Amino acid sequence: MTRPRAGVLDWVVSLDQLSYFVAVAEEGNIGRAAQRLHISQPPLSRQIRSLEHELGVSLFQRTPRGVQLLPAGHRLLPRARHILDAVASVRQLARHADAEPGASPEHGPSGAGAEAGVTILERFVTP
Repeated sequence: MTRPRAGVLDWVVSLDQLSYFVAVAEEGNIGRAAQRLHISQPPLSRQIRSLEHELGVSLFQRTPRGVQLLPAGHRLLPRARHILDAVASVRQLARHADAEPGASPEHGPSGAGAEAGVTILERFVTP
């Protein structure tokens, strides 16, 4: 499953897609992942297929008993976790910034999580 890429900004991967990917990878089963995420199976399956399309790789092998990570999925999993952790950290910093006297939105890592995510994903999909 390959997709021609002119540049990283030509595709969009959502944080929801990364969260869904991590849940499916950890559960090894789309049904259990859907329960964990409190969504139904069809939209979860569509989001995983969309993520695979956006990245231009297959992440899972579908089996009668569930799913297994393919090599690309194994490479993406720690990076997806890192991106989700970075975004959670940025959100926490932003929440606490309001409470700090003299806090300035121009300073600090407000865009660092997003930039790191693009860099990490670019390294993942670049051959």
